[in-house]
Amino acid sequence: MSLLTLLPFIVLIGAMFLMTRSAKKKQQQAIEMRNQMQPGSGVRTIGGMYATVKEVNEDTVLLDAGPGVELLFAKNSIGAVLTDEEYNRIVHGIEHDLKSDADVVPDDASSLTETDDASDSDDTPVDLGKKDAEDEPADATADARAKKSEGDSDAK
Repeated sequence: MSLLTLLPFIVLIGAMFLMTRSAKKKQQQAIEMRNQMQPGSGVRTIGGMYATVKEVNEDTVLLDAGPGVELLFAKNSIGAVLTDEEYNRIVHGIEHDLKSDADVVPDDASSLTETDDASDSDDTPVDLGKKDAEDEPADATADARAKKSEGDSDAK
């Protein structure tokens, strides 16, 4: 057999190897995430339920889903361990944005009207591309007046 006939089989085996390798990495990451669970952390189950971890055992997790509701789940059924901010945002609707705390609107508008001296010192007019009547040449103004008077005489 030649190398050309074996090439498709080699490519197929290589693709299968890469796919199983990435799947094993994902499984390992999920196992590490589940092992890092501690009582008090928020979790999402694979069914989409959000709860707080109350107790972690070897193969099971006791979850607190609300006042007086405790559920026993298998560790494999935990889909994600959430950060405190993410859990509070999803479950309680609490948004804690540090940037919004810093941008406080003042009680008066004095700080809004203050200007920098450096920006006001440049009093040169801004050229917007329009020409004033005095900037036009004299014969252009005369031509415009002549056309205007011709138009007026035709309208009469």
